[in-house]
Amino acid sequence: MKKTEPPIIVEQDFSVSAARLWSALTEPEEMRQWFFPQMTEFKAEEGFYTDFLIRNEGRNFTHEWTVIEVIPFEKITVRWQFSEYPGDSHVTFYISETPVGTRLKLLDEVLEDFPDDIPEFKRESGVGGWKYFIQESLPSYFQ
Repeated sequence: MKKTEPPIIVEQDFSVSAARLWSALTEPEEMRQWFFPQMTEFKAEEGFYTDFLIRNEGRNFTHEWTVIEVIPFEKITVRWQFSEYPGDSHVTFYISETPVGTRLKLLDEVLEDFPDDIPEFKRESGVGGWKYFIQESLPSYFQ
């Protein structure tokens, strides 16, 4: 993923309240069920930092998350880096109410390029991953 590429945007409607969606996005015990089972802790507090390891095809990806901005029930932005690789992005989850529930909009903006030679850092991999989490895994979690 490169900063010269457009940001990744994925949206999904849910028939749950903003408070319920917020909980799924920010409570560690819920996040582990639809997002990353390896995640150890998370707090929706500006400045909060956590890291956790994901292994894929013999490569380590230590996710380093720092919470940048929090507007409860509306928006949370996380700085997303990996200790083994260069690159930096901000991932923002926006929650808005709809007539039948809520809409989640994910925006992934690259601030510093990720390596070209790692398949997981290709744009299509990022798009596919976010679509899976936001449009498949999270809706299944609510069922």
